[in-house]
Amino acid sequence: MEQDINSRAIIFDMDGVLTDSEWFIAEAGRLMFLETHHTAVSREDFKDFVGMGENRFLGGVAEKYGITGFSVERDKARTYAIYADLIKGKLKAMPGAREFVMAAKERRLKVAVATSTDYTKMAASLEAIGLDRGIFDAAVNGLDVERRKPFPDLFLEAAGRAGAAPENCWVVEDSVSGVRAAKAAGMKCLGLLTTDSEEAIRSSGADLVAKDLSAVSPDALFPA
Repeated sequence: MEQDINSRAIIFDMDGVLTDSEWFIAEAGRLMFLETHHTAVSREDFKDFVGMGENRFLGGVAEKYGITGFSVERDKARTYAIYADLIKGKLKAMPGAREFVMAAKERRLKVAVATSTDYTKMAASLEAIGLDRGIFDAAVNGLDVERRKPFPDLFLEAAGRAGAAPENCWVVEDSVSGVRAAKAAGMKCLGLLTTDSEEAIRSSGADLVAKDLSAVSPDALFPA
């Protein structure tokens, strides 16, 4: 999409910003390993791989337990199928998330989502919380880029698809690696305190900090 120098965009990370699927995807992974590999892992085993995409999220645990029969594509597909069942009627939007996105659209700001997860999980999660991907001007997932956070590729791709120059974009993030990726992309960043500490978010370069999206409005990023 051709960039319009007057276009302004807000790019949202998904997990920890729009929704919190960490428990559900870890539980899906746990059940997959038990079912497919007859190996009992715990949800805690996945914590070191959060935000890295499901290849590493699952692969890291497989390495930890020495699972030689691990197949990325097969086991990821099964994990997603379990995840889709687990979240039905249970996955919730983060406080203020839906209201913030719709308020930005009312302001005629471009809105995009950029997540390290794969398309299947992104689409299922957004639909579950009432923010179908069709609401967004752009929706970028981890399969769309070669490098994931803390590299800026996800956010640059989202800006390009939304038709906004990086300097006219704000990124909403909840993690240190996400904030760093936003700044590396030449964008401003709203850091939410839903995952990492305020000290960590601020020291990573966040331009503005809020507890979650219920505590801030699009006017704070782009004054009317």
